[in-house]
Amino acid sequence: MFTGLIREVATVKNYQNNILTIESKHKAKIGDSIAINGVCLTVIKVHKSGFDLELADETRSIVDESKISGEVHLEPAMQLSDRFEGHIVQGHVDCVGAVVAMTKRENATDFIIQVEPKYISYIIPKGSITIDGISLTVNDVYEDSFRLTIIPHTLRETLMKNYKVGTKLNIETDLFARYIEHILRNRGKKSLSWSEIDSMQMSF
Repeated sequence: MFTGLIREVATVKNYQNNILTIESKHKAKIGDSIAINGVCLTVIKVHKSGFDLELADETRSIVDESKISGEVHLEPAMQLSDRFEGHIVQGHVDCVGAVVAMTKRENATDFIIQVEPKYISYIIPKGSITIDGISLTVNDVYEDSFRLTIIPHTLRETLMKNYKVGTKLNIETDLFARYIEHILRNRGKKSLSWSEIDSMQMSF
């Protein structure tokens, strides 16, 4: 599990035969889970300047290759002793979205992110979303897109400062929205009571 708080901007040194070589200050161990641009991967080899990770077939079928090259966001898996900040992030990318508009405001920048319409039901106004591994808050949701307002600190400390119209993004939607939608779909049209919904949330 991750929190969506980026610990380092690392560099991809090589990607070949499904093996991703990362140059990083983070001291990883074999078997560690590490999120690279929001994708949970497992360390299979450690070297002086970083480590190697392996991409499974499922991961490669979803993630755009632009997300595994150049500079990347890095977050090690959360430890039990860590403070819980951000939100619950699994490192399971649901889809690839794209920046379709950017608007500079007085002390922030608005980003409009487009996704396939089928994912919109999992994106909640004022809820959490993960963009390239970053925990962010959704402001507005539209038919096939949503709006984020990004403060200067986040732009400075992440690769969002390099985003432009057309940039592809790894997106992980809200965990609870996915779980509840799955439960409702498999229970037919029977409605849930508030006590049942509370019980689901308390189980996480």
